[in-house]
Amino acid sequence: MSATQNFSNRLFSLDVFRGLTMFLLIAEAAGFHHNFYEFSKNTFLEPLALQLHHHPWHGLRFWDMIQPFFMFIVGVAMPFSLRKRLATGSRGQVTKHILKRCFLLFVFGVLLHCVYRHALVWELWNVLVQLAFTILIAYAIMNLSYKYQFLISLGLLVLTEVLYRMYDFQNPYNNGESFGSFMDMVLMGKINDGGWVTINFIPTAAHTIWGVICGQLLLSKRTEKEKLKIFVLGGLAMLFCGYILDLTDITPIIKRIATTSFTLVSGGYTLLTLTLFYWYIDIRKKQKKWLQIFSVVGTNSIFIYLLSETVGIQWFRGFGLIFTNGIFGAMGFPDDLVLVLNALFVLFMFWYLTYFLNKHKIYFKI
Repeated sequence: MSATQNFSNRLFSLDVFRGLTMFLLIAEAAGFHHNFYEFSKNTFLEPLALQLHHHPWHGLRFWDMIQPFFMFIVGVAMPFSLRKRLATGSRGQVTKHILKRCFLLFVFGVLLHCVYRHALVWELWNVLVQLAFTILIAYAIMNLSYKYQFLISLGLLVLTEVLYRMYDFQNPYNNGESFGSFMDMVLMGKINDGGWVTINFIPTAAHTIWGVICGQLLLSKRTEKEKLKIFVLGGLAMLFCGYILDLTDITPIIKRIATTSFTLVSGGYTLLTLTLFYWYIDIRKKQKKWLQIFSVVGTNSIFIYLLSETVGIQWFRGFGLIFTNGIFGAMGFPDDLVLVLNALFVLFMFWYLTYFLNKHKIYFKI
């Protein structure tokens, strides 16, 4: 998932898309989302601040799109990475690399929960754990044709529907009492207070698979117009199907258990977002210098995510307050505004670290 700065050999739109997604993720770790919401309560900014938090259950907010973005982007990058690795190594070596990478993602995801809890725990809800499984699934089938990859992705959605409805046909998507919660009790002996479930990787593997298909299409000899047409029609079709499932009360849009309708709708928005970036940056050649503000964040994506979620939360925030509270607090700024400014300062520190590493061509890869 690391980026290269030679735009002629890279899809710069993908670098920017990935970097922007990571920028938003580290902004959350910096404390911006929470503190901005507290600052904006009972003001005209509150609806905007709510979009930076997950929907509590049935519904969709902007922040619900970040994980689909992340998983989809990883999928898009896989054909590019595979082509590069096969040029210097064998298929067996690539498979070994993928297995190692997924194992490390799984371990890092589990260890993050230990950091969150300040104790040794066995919890599998982190996005890195989910990603480890979705990459394996997508890699296992990426040599198949577009048609069969897409059919398998739909099969995973159908499987999700069947599993939840067989467990409780009358109320399959009940918070804390669904098939997903049952599996969490089997795997971990506990359920998540927020309603998240481990088996989300089954439906969300579709996001990574769809990313792989898009990456393969981008590498194909189809014209740019043909690629745009496929992406736009595909994105609109996913949105239509997902919203129909929700509006007809067949399957509600619920991010926390990744229902079929959610997977389709988020997949549609994600595909259209990639299309917009691809059209504006790579086709219209709008490779503006300022876009590198975001692209550099993606050059060490796993590293900066792990750092921001660990010492970033536990140390950087407190370090930043020495200065932000010392300056703005002394000037009489309200406490909630000082915390927002502190979050922006911490975000800048995270960003500058990625900029520094990228400038010196230091990349942490797994």
